[in-house]
Amino acid sequence: MKFGKEFVSQMVPEWQEAYMNYNSLKSILKGISKFKEKNESETPMASTPKGSLKRRLTLYRAFSGLNSKQGRSSSKNEDEVILVRSEGGDDSKGLYQTMFLKPSEDGAERELLFFKKLDFEFNKVNAFYRKMVKEVVDEAEELSKQMNFLIAFRIKVDKVGFGNVDSNEISSLTSFMHHVDDAEHGHSHLHMDVIHEVEMSNESQFNDEDGNYVAQTNSKSSTEGFKPASLEILDHVKINVITPETPVSTIKGLLLSSKSDQTFSKKELRKADVQLSTALKEFYHKLRLLKRYSFLNLLAFSKIMKKYDKVSSRNASKDYLNTVDSSYVGSSDEVNRLMERVEHAFIKHFANGNHRKGMNTLRPTAKRERHRKTFLLGLLTGCSIALIIALIILIHARDILYSEGRTKYMDNIFPLYSLFGYIVLHMIIYSANTYFWRRFKINYPFIFGFKEGTELGYREVFLLSSGLAVLALAAVLSNLDMEMDQRTKSFSAFTELVPLSLVIVVLVITFWPLNIIYKSSRFFLIKCAFRSICAPLYKVNFPDNFLADQLTSQVQAFRSLEFYVCYYFWGDFKTRSNKCSESDVYKAFYLIVAIIPFWIRFLQCLRRLLIEERNTMHGLNGLKYISTVVALVMRTTNEFHKGMGWKILAASSSGIATIVNTYWDIVIDWGLLRRDSRNPWLRDKLSVPYKSVYFLAMVLNVILRLAWMQSVLGIKEAPFLHRTAMTALVASLEIIRRGIWNFFRLENEHLNNVGNYRAFKSVPLPFNYQVDDDEDSSDT
Repeated sequence: MKFGKEFVSQMVPEWQEAYMNYNSLKSILKGISKFKEKNESETPMASTPKGSLKRRLTLYRAFSGLNSKQGRSSSKNEDEVILVRSEGGDDSKGLYQTMFLKPSEDGAERELLFFKKLDFEFNKVNAFYRKMVKEVVDEAEELSKQMNFLIAFRIKVDKVGFGNVDSNEISSLTSFMHHVDDAEHGHSHLHMDVIHEVEMSNESQFNDEDGNYVAQTNSKSSTEGFKPASLEILDHVKINVITPETPVSTIKGLLLSSKSDQTFSKKELRKADVQLSTALKEFYHKLRLLKRYSFLNLLAFSKIMKKYDKVSSRNASKDYLNTVDSSYVGSSDEVNRLMERVEHAFIKHFANGNHRKGMNTLRPTAKRERHRKTFLLGLLTGCSIALIIALIILIHARDILYSEGRTKYMDNIFPLYSLFGYIVLHMIIYSANTYFWRRFKINYPFIFGFKEGTELGYREVFLLSSGLAVLALAAVLSNLDMEMDQRTKSFSAFTELVPLSLVIVVLVITFWPLNIIYKSSRFFLIKCAFRSICAPLYKVNFPDNFLADQLTSQVQAFRSLEFYVCYYFWGDFKTRSNKCSESDVYKAFYLIVAIIPFWIRFLQCLRRLLIEERNTMHGLNGLKYISTVVALVMRTTNEFHKGMGWKILAASSSGIATIVNTYWDIVIDWGLLRRDSRNPWLRDKLSVPYKSVYFLAMVLNVILRLAWMQSVLGIKEAPFLHRTAMTALVASLEIIRRGIWNFFRLENEHLNNVGNYRAFKSVPLPFNYQVDDDEDSSDT
């Protein structure tokens, strides 16, 4: 793989604009190379007018801010090609600017452009890295305090639980941060250190002016005993009140008008342990990405300068790379030191000193592609195709389409198997989504909050969909009898129970507790589904929000599940007959199960409006789902109660809901139709390089949203399609529309993260430190 592609593939997606633009510089070098090749093939007719060169040199010197006298004195040395200086006078702080010392040569303007662009990219990288390092240093200082509070909390809980603890067993607290030299100010800034465990002694520690720890003898300590400083800081600590995330906490938050006094209990300690452990892991992940950012950019500058030397036949890379190495991004070692101290602290306090366990938690191993997975994918896909071909041949061979039992089969058996068709189609669409998200550098694992190394790629999802398709198709083939047994006047009970058995198998696999068939992903899905069903009692995360949206496109699948219950428990499955459509209870639940997904989304929006973000946009979003519920009620009622009045109500409500939903999809969820953007009628940033794709997606979204017209206009079946087949076709079109929506919804979310350089989860910290007013006044 060429370096340019490898460089792009290893970028942090949310920081891509902060990386060096390697391809842009490379294209300038290609221009220089073509110019030199052209000059070598032609005899120069005349030298370049010196007047224009002087003007160009004067303009460039004015841009670079360099003294003309320095330029003349440096150009005397024929071996020097460039002169790199820092505008601020300090190589670690100022903006770097390069002066090209060979301006009189042919094609010099191209090389001036190259170094101007190179300086811009270098200053951008250096400034971003400095900014991010400052952020992690500040964050490390806060984590230091949090760790001190946690250790004090642990000591307090141990004392309460076990009485007076021997002083030799108490971990006294030193600072989680200690000072190091700061090249910027000449004094110190903070970075992480470990919390040492020491025994009671007659020495205490304090910080001198340079931030170094100094031991000081305390004669009183040997006679009066040791009192850990860690317990004193708890007087100024309060446990943070976090937004209610569970049903119990939500109900308490709504019912209790006054906050109860906090207690330093074991339960609170466990919560604090989990929160701080998560915060440290996320902080360490940030440090790893910063280290990779620095390494990749330094490597890119080295590569591009070597290419410049090769193209121009000069020796400028040494001088420029020396400047790069002495810059902040090239010389700062704070990230490495912070990483070492986080590792030490995490292993000691959250892994019981087990180095391997601690490092495995901080650095999860990346997934390895296995040939077995590829083999199974090919095998199951081939089996699915073979079963489809066999099904088509069998239908034609038995002339099933024109048999007497065709109507009974389509009314009773087809709706049962269509459930698996909806699920398989949705999984295939999601597999395609993951493929294109990866291809266009959309960081879907971060957006969904998957644990590193556990996310399913398109191969894994397609493998699961192929496996389910094989099971469903095999079941269809085993249950394709159209005629009853003439002796018993019924169908075989064994074959008629195949669809129900398949549903049970799928449910057992989904909830199977053993670590097989992607357990972490299965339980992540179950967790999101449970939180969605319990809305608005749980905090709404993006995966819950996203899954509930998927469920709104699976209305017909929910109705198929309802039909399973009616057919097998109240129908006569042996004779393939049922009276579900005649039951008022069935009709009521036929409407209810269709409303449930939209009602879940409405409750999620309501919670975000009233409890969490308190943004009016969530209220408007909730009204959008209410309009869809109204349209759905009208259409369903129109199906059961024919009449022009119901048809008009169904058409008008569905039309309003379609307009509102389409606008929200395109403008809010996708962020498109921005008239004044750099890409007219789209948006400023696009992940897909082909603009026509976005316009096509908008048109398809509008067309597929109009599928409801089939039911309102009374198009129940076509000459070649049964009523249930037509219903399945319309439901499949909605699933395809949802797949299109998925891609652009996540793309917009990703680009919002890119615009804010948001590459990390925000982890709430457990403690809040409060300083008394008298202490503040005494300090001043």
